Amino acid sequence: MINISPKIARMIYAAPFAVFGVLHFMNASALSGMVPSYIPGGIVWVYVTGLVFIGASLSILLEKYTSIGIQALAVQLVVFILLVHLPSLPGSLGNFLKDIALLGGALMLLEKFPSRQKMGGEVM
Repeated sequence: MINISPKIARMIYAAPFAVFGVLHFMNASALSGMVPSYIPGGIVWVYVTGLVFIGASLSILLEKYTSIGIQALAVQLVVFILLVHLPSLPGSLGNFLKDIALLGGALMLLEKFPSRQKMGGEVM
């Protein structure tokens, strides 16, 4: 059995989201074409998505506001699954399944970081 520390596991899970977030800002106009036409806002959602990816990644890596970051990531993934991938199945089956797997990982991580975290010795 491979024994990987929880910190390394968090880094493996969180780091790609930071990269995804940066790429959303670097390629916003190209990515805006992926926003379904029935969702108003276009490029705004690309920036929001990038921000959520970066925020969630930092919260997981730094273990600060982790529950909020993971919850935001989970909500975003559910929105992707329901509003982007599901309507375009079977064409987006790969992304549909990938986002379901990422959502599962986020929900498992949320179990480790419940919403009532200790900060400075006090329960929030």
